[in-house]
Amino acid sequence: MAARVLLLLGVLLLCLTTQVSSDLKIEDEIPRLNQEAVRVGSRRLMQEIDCDGLCKQRCSAHSRPNRCARACGTCCVRCKCVPPGTSGNREVCGKCYTDMTTHGNRTKCP
Repeated sequence: MAARVLLLLGVLLLCLTTQVSSDLKIEDEIPRLNQEAVRVGSRRLMQEIDCDGLCKQRCSAHSRPNRCARACGTCCVRCKCVPPGTSGNREVCGKCYTDMTTHGNRTKCP
């Protein structure tokens, strides 16, 4: 019984001494959180195009569509571009897309 009374008094004391700020709004926190996420390098937040959909379309006629889509996704996130069509037209996306290579010095982007 005495432990319950002490626990209740402790909770009341904690509630009375804690100050709650009602000035904080959720809308004020959202831009700050997005800026932090971009700063740590979250590429998905910085994307402005639908890389998954564009790469799925680009790799639809490929002999290994999953492998193609994985490489295309990497290139899309880094270069913010996916060439039109299912093959070729790589120069449309510029040097970023055309000059990216694998560890074996082969072109990375499909």
